[in-house]
Amino acid sequence: MMDKTIKWGIMGPGGIARSFAADLMQTPGAELAAVASRSKERADAFAQEFGAARSYDSYEAFVQDEEVDIVYIGTLHPAHKEGMLLCLRAGKAVLCEKPFTMNAEEAEEVMRVARENGTFIMEAMWTRYLPAIVQTRTWIEEGRIGEVKMVTADFGFDIGWAPESRLLNKKLGGGALLDAGIYPVSFASMIFGQQPSRIMSSAHIGETGVDERFTALFEYEGGKTAQLSASVRLRTANNAFIYGTAGYIHVPNFLFASSASLHTDAEEPLVFTDNRKLKGYIFEAEEAMRCLREGRKESAVMPAAETCDIMRTLDRLRGQWGLEYTD
Repeated sequence: MMDKTIKWGIMGPGGIARSFAADLMQTPGAELAAVASRSKERADAFAQEFGAARSYDSYEAFVQDEEVDIVYIGTLHPAHKEGMLLCLRAGKAVLCEKPFTMNAEEAEEVMRVARENGTFIMEAMWTRYLPAIVQTRTWIEEGRIGEVKMVTADFGFDIGWAPESRLLNKKLGGGALLDAGIYPVSFASMIFGQQPSRIMSSAHIGETGVDERFTALFEYEGGKTAQLSASVRLRTANNAFIYGTAGYIHVPNFLFASSASLHTDAEEPLVFTDNRKLKGYIFEAEEAMRCLREGRKESAVMPAAETCDIMRTLDRLRGQWGLEYTD
């Protein structure tokens, strides 16, 4: 089983799926077997470009493809839950793009069905598997910066005024929280290994009713804190800093992380650099395939329970702003 070729299917051939498929073509032991879209033309074009043997314009037919071992889901946010349920009930393993679902209730339903069917499931938080982030976690585990007390992380970009865009459409889960904010929130969850006991936050709700930007302060037991922000109408530095009692770690452009630096009083700064040529989706694909070959039902790096916990934290933030993804 350890050298078994894992055959992938892609549901939703959008922009992020294109990046994933491009990396998948360079992933040893991986094969893109099928692609599905509600549009036959899009499915056919994607399959031809990335060498998939089969294309479908029906998700229901796609999940019955016996050659597909695992499905990467890159559909629009509100379609994630139904897409995952369709795959899981057909016995397909799932790697689903973030945000995993629209809310914690949906996430819990999906995880329950995965357990009932004994099927592998994993949130595609690709940042966690990047070599610079792996090195960052290693430095922390080795105690190189002492006890971690504070995290700061931001991710912001400016799409301009585009009211017709998915990113500003409330019904489609637009706004900063689900598209950008999930990265710093998940990063803090990874570093502290828990969710905040107290949240203070402020969001700017724009003309289309979505959170165009927000800032949050998370408090944890023992006086630990995280200061997080995200935006879809404001470009930010996209930095992450992890401060400990004996030093700090800087991860520039952290969600795409190609480097990390360790700063302590005891030695000169130590810089880790990842000179990869690919975007980096290869690493989450390799993790999912390793889990399948070992017969695991989830990844220890992005556990199912933590995915649900993070969705609850996002729900708490929205609750403070009075934001619901409806008309």
